[in-house]
Amino acid sequence: MNIQVTKSSMPSYEEYCDEIKKLWDSRWLTNMGVEHKTLQVELERYLNCPHVILYTNGHLALENIIAAMGFPQGGEVITTPYTFVSTTHAIVRNGLVPIFCDINPQDFTIDVDKIESLITNKTVAIVPVHVYGNMCDVDKIKEIADTYKIKVIYDAAHAFAVKYKGISAADFGDASVFSFHATKVFNTIEGGAVCLQNDDLVSVLNDMKNFGIRGPERVVFVGGNAKMNEFQAAMGICNLRHIDDEIIKRKKVAECYRDRLDGIAGIKLCKTQEGVEPNYAYFPVVFDGYKYSRDVVFDKLAKEGIGARKYFYPITNDLECYANYPTAGVEKTPIAAYLADRILTLPMYSDLLNKDVEKICQIILD
Repeated sequence: MNIQVTKSSMPSYEEYCDEIKKLWDSRWLTNMGVEHKTLQVELERYLNCPHVILYTNGHLALENIIAAMGFPQGGEVITTPYTFVSTTHAIVRNGLVPIFCDINPQDFTIDVDKIESLITNKTVAIVPVHVYGNMCDVDKIKEIADTYKIKVIYDAAHAFAVKYKGISAADFGDASVFSFHATKVFNTIEGGAVCLQNDDLVSVLNDMKNFGIRGPERVVFVGGNAKMNEFQAAMGICNLRHIDDEIIKRKKVAECYRDRLDGIAGIKLCKTQEGVEPNYAYFPVVFDGYKYSRDVVFDKLAKEGIGARKYFYPITNDLECYANYPTAGVEKTPIAAYLADRILTLPMYSDLLNKDVEKICQIILD
């Protein structure tokens, strides 16, 4: 039996069918129906965030909030290359220039001590990324942003339900963006959201995701179509009921890995961040000086039917589509490049059995 790198959390078949049954009665399948509105309210309550704008996927959520800020074309956005390519694409597709900042080797988030050296008179924003459920140094980033009067938009795709000093990851920066993709801790099959404390951009984002339509005969904005449909929202409503239990199960999987791999020479694990309540989204392992390289471990696991992922590899500023950008090239971000060559995320999901974790670890240790 193969072990996947992840497995989507889902409610019981009966629970989901019960939730979507009303859609057969109403035939209201999209356009912000009852399920959409219910999920929005429940997420605002769960995340303790006044404004949650739902999207059909996390990428469009990020692309739209960057657009909504109204940055001048050619403006520079400081971000990390250690992320899924969607982060950088969302910046560039808005006519902005990504300036890649290196990461710190402890939690793989943007190195806040290197941000200021990259700020110029063209800098309009910082787009930091919470990685694997690890939180960025939100205090230092806020201090920098306030000093230089620039916006902060967090890519919080990995950070659903994560808290720092009791505050939700949704509540930092000028906006935080979540992905509700099937591989995430919380999923709506596909989906995403922009979370805002301030209500200034709520109507703008709603216009952007629904063609700018304000009524049956009124269109006020040249918008697109990025609405979450009712089936996605229904899955989210069901999954939200179980999210806390899912995270507890994930914690047990992570603890099982740590029991076997922590303290092994050449294997480095992330330490739990002080003040952070994690969601155990991923289990990254750095093979640095181990008897086998990361790629050898990857191949050994694959031969046994075990999925692992070189995540993130290659880093964004090493991709050919960004070769001509100012801070492209791995030599500009050596720590990110070093880690990307050595990191592997091992299988992690709530239903992963202890015996399977033992099997995975034994293959690595053998």
